[in-house]
Amino acid sequence: MKILRFILWGCVVIVAAIASYAVVNQQTKPEKIQQAGISKIGGPFNLVDNKGKAITQEDLLGRNHVIFFGFTNCPDICPATLLEVASWMKDLDGDADKLDFYFFTVDPERDNPEILNDYVNAFDPRITGVTGDAEEMTKTLKAYKSFAQKVDLGEGDYTMDHSASVLLFKPDGSFKGTISFGEKDEIALEKLRRLIKNS
Repeated sequence: MKILRFILWGCVVIVAAIASYAVVNQQTKPEKIQQAGISKIGGPFNLVDNKGKAITQEDLLGRNHVIFFGFTNCPDICPATLLEVASWMKDLDGDADKLDFYFFTVDPERDNPEILNDYVNAFDPRITGVTGDAEEMTKTLKAYKSFAQKVDLGEGDYTMDHSASVLLFKPDGSFKGTISFGEKDEIALEKLRRLIKNS
């Protein structure tokens, strides 16, 4: 009977130790991931905006900014995301002016400034489109840890596979987090409000 009691108490101690480790690990892990990601996402670039004006990473600094990588011929993810962005800006009301929203094309071959200008203005004129040299865009994608790949559709046509997350940055250019594709509006808005509040 004593042996059984010792075994049961031993199991209780082991379970408690595992639970304690899980709690501590869960509390510290996001912080470590965030700290590790801050210095690794983002970097210098030399591109042009939807007005044909040169734009670099320096132009983004000094204000909270939100970046989404997509392309104007995207059939679903990009228009859906930009519709969400426009909705968030409306819901943020005056606070939307404390954020800059950027749409970086992953298809600079087709998305020149004029096409980008028409595209982003169809959603909200406060969204800035960004395009430029294909090689420079590839370098930018790599710096921002985003993915894009051309997919041949045949007969000279193609589409682009690409990352679907919205990236959030503080005024100093440090990475703050992401809004996932299809994330609930209330969660997305809370992340944007927190970005504004903590900057």
